[in-house]
Amino acid sequence: MTNTNKPSVLFWIIGVVALLWNAMGVNAYIQQAYKTDAFKAMYPDKEVLEMVLNTPSWVMAAFAIAVFGGTLGCIFLLLRKKIATPIFLLSLIGIIVQMFYNLFISKALEVYGPGAVIMPIMVLALGLFLYFYSKKVTQKGWLS
Repeated sequence: MTNTNKPSVLFWIIGVVALLWNAMGVNAYIQQAYKTDAFKAMYPDKEVLEMVLNTPSWVMAAFAIAVFGGTLGCIFLLLRKKIATPIFLLSLIGIIVQMFYNLFISKALEVYGPGAVIMPIMVLALGLFLYFYSKKVTQKGWLS
């Protein structure tokens, strides 16, 4: 007799990979927020560096909510707790606010060109996936 409430191996793989992805996001946030030398070295063009360093505080707050929320959501997902879903929703809202600024308010498209759209699409897609995936696994009874 099998337990239908036992998550599949894919559940654990998705949870761990998503946690690593979000942990990289936390690292990126910390690097940018503290304006580390390693972060500045990623931008040899002074104009681009100035644009990134002058990101408004409300966008940095959305960035923090997105990455810390995503990381916390992944931890709760791996702990099999339902609270993961509303935390992923909060993270998704942070992603949308941050990406709206990056694509429509800042000069990112002018500076980086069409390639500036690829990473935001990936981040948004993963945020949407994690939110809906957590809803799906809750319905399966894998989260309590």
